Amino acid sequence: MLQMGEDLMCYSSLFLLVLLGTRSPSVASLLTVSMFVFITMFRFAPLPAEQAGKVLRPRASVGRVLVVAHRGGGHDNTLSAIREASRNGAGAVQLDLSFTADGVAVLMHDETVDRTTNGSGRLSKLRFAQIRTLDAAARHRLKDKFSVEMVPTLQEAVEECLKHQLTIFFGVRGDPEKAASALHHLYKKYPGLHNSSIVSSFEPKVIYKMRQTDPSVVTALSHQPWRFSQVENGTDQNESRWGQIWSAILDVVLDWAHHHVLWRLCGISAILVHKDSISLDYVQFWAQRSVEVVGWTVNSAVEKEFYQNVLKIGYLTECLLEDC
Repeated sequence: MLQMGEDLMCYSSLFLLVLLGTRSPSVASLLTVSMFVFITMFRFAPLPAEQAGKVLRPRASVGRVLVVAHRGGGHDNTLSAIREASRNGAGAVQLDLSFTADGVAVLMHDETVDRTTNGSGRLSKLRFAQIRTLDAAARHRLKDKFSVEMVPTLQEAVEECLKHQLTIFFGVRGDPEKAASALHHLYKKYPGLHNSSIVSSFEPKVIYKMRQTDPSVVTALSHQPWRFSQVENGTDQNESRWGQIWSAILDVVLDWAHHHVLWRLCGISAILVHKDSISLDYVQFWAQRSVEVVGWTVNSAVEKEFYQNVLKIGYLTECLLEDC
């Protein structure tokens, strides 16, 4: 009943919006019907709640929410960070998937290696042999606690997570074809990943391609309101007035699409959302659609207590044992 009512509201809103823009009932009707047919024919069915629950609430039996070490915790996206996360009680780790110039899947959050390593340049322009010579933790705030760290391959990181029985949140920033292929290879090699990992991305095309490649993979869309118009501190990204207006319009459309179209088209099991946008009502909104909410990035003790005891949902954190 909920879905029927939401579908009616969604398509009615689309019809009115197109009608206002074109002043043509026939065009508005055609586009609305086309959207309905497209979503009906090409959407993916969500995975069974039981399978998604194994990934998103693996410790529910002891009353704990899932705590995810952001970028592995410790040194960004390194094997020592994975081991440290396990020692510090994390139930999962989030790993950022990127590719070198010669197509090797490695862990790296940024487009360049400048922030976290002692090297410089765009990752996509560097070959794996060059990446392997860098210290992946050279510029981290906790670098003195660890020895030199190599940039790990995706497979090395997955094997380390499996060794420590950690749930994996794969974060994919782009390259949907490459990412789906690399991850599919790992899911075939380690079938248990279907019940112990999730693929997430800000890019819906990445999630859709992953579901096309392997429909049994648990997936999530990542969402940050005002992503195109504002930086994290709330200031405008665009200097020009028109740039601000168009970015804001794009953000409104994307927000509407995430909450009414894209989640259904991709058949996601979870949505990863910036912590400032999450409330009990928001969690309930997605619970009615059988979608779990996971917050990011939750670092203070007060925030963690709120997520553990009030929201009762999983969260990503960069600080497992301290405030930061």
